[in-house]
Amino acid sequence: MADTSRLTRAVDHFADRLRAAPQSRLQRGAAAEALGLAREFARRTQVLEEPGTGLREMPDAGMFAAADQITVAVHDLALVLTDESQVEEAMELVAQAQRRAGV
Repeated sequence: MADTSRLTRAVDHFADRLRAAPQSRLQRGAAAEALGLAREFARRTQVLEEPGTGLREMPDAGMFAAADQITVAVHDLALVLTDESQVEEAMELVAQAQRRAGV
C-alpha cells in the first residue's frame, strides 16, 4: 500500500483554496478544473477497483460542490493506490489543476 498522506493533504489544500475563492474565480474555470480532477480520480479508482467494467462519470454537482467532490474522490483513490509512482502521478495532476484553476 502506498503512502497517500501527501496526496490527500495536497487535495485538502486545493479544496480549502476553492472554498475560499470568490464566486467569480469559480465561474472563470476553477470549479471546472476541480471537477475535471475529481472525475479523473474517480475514473482511476474505478479502473483499479473494477477493471473491465464500464466507467461511470462523476456528475457535476455545481461549482460550490467542486471542493467536496475532489476531496471525496481523492480519499476513494487513496484507498486503492498500491505504489508510490501512482501517488506521484496523482500529485502532479493536483499541481497542474491547481495552477490552471489559479487558486
